[in-house]
Amino acid sequence: MRPGAGELEKALRAGRDAGRKLLVPYVTGGMTPDWLEVVQAICAAGADAVEIGIPFSDPMIDGPTIQRASVMALEGGATPVSILALLRRADLSVPVAVMTYYNLVFRAGHRRFASSLVESGVAGAIVPDLPLEEAGPWCEEADGAGVETVLLVAPSTPSERAERICARSRGFVYGVGVMGVTGERAQLAASAAGVARRLKKMTDLPVCIGIGVSTVAQATEVCAEADGVVVGSALVRRLIDGAGPDGAAQFVAELRDGLDSA
Repeated sequence: MRPGAGELEKALRAGRDAGRKLLVPYVTGGMTPDWLEVVQAICAAGADAVEIGIPFSDPMIDGPTIQRASVMALEGGATPVSILALLRRADLSVPVAVMTYYNLVFRAGHRRFASSLVESGVAGAIVPDLPLEEAGPWCEEADGAGVETVLLVAPSTPSERAERICARSRGFVYGVGVMGVTGERAQLAASAAGVARRLKKMTDLPVCIGIGVSTVAQATEVCAEADGVVVGSALVRRLIDGAGPDGAAQFVAELRDGLDSA
């Protein structure tokens, strides 16, 4: 294990070392009044970590489903401050990583944003529009505060750059399964397994594949190569349709059972 590994990396490594395929569900913070109950329910249903989206008005990597959830959250009055305040009071059984866009990080200030995450019990941060070449100032503040910055590798990322991303990433390496925005797909893209295979040769960090992983079958298929999966749009769509905490927990439990029995 890397010296100084944080809570997120330790938890995911422990799961992987125990022979478990990792499951990281995504929920947009503030999208429904009971969103925090949803997070608590999916933790209990078998998540190894949870990704919480802090809504932003121009979510460039997100497709229609998560865009809609972000609009719902913003129209409901959600802000980074309100979401982190609720997380601060939550008693969650697994590590939390937030996903947001650099505009919000920059506006708050690197040190202030990192500190606010730590105060809210957040272990990691995913900032998909902050490229490796410009991430240094944020990563330094995050490292100093104890926040693990998870970086992304796309199918098109050249190998030399992917290796540098892996070296700079903390917590886990987020492999992007398909070129494009988040959203459900009828089939798992062939690129998903390819990204996983490539990354597993580059790093000992846990490798989780997200974007385009929508079903139990797709999750188990990609985990033949990857350490785990991030599942967002398929869960968020169910919440938009009114699934609530019970429906979210049922879906996550189905994913967990599928990964455990594969």
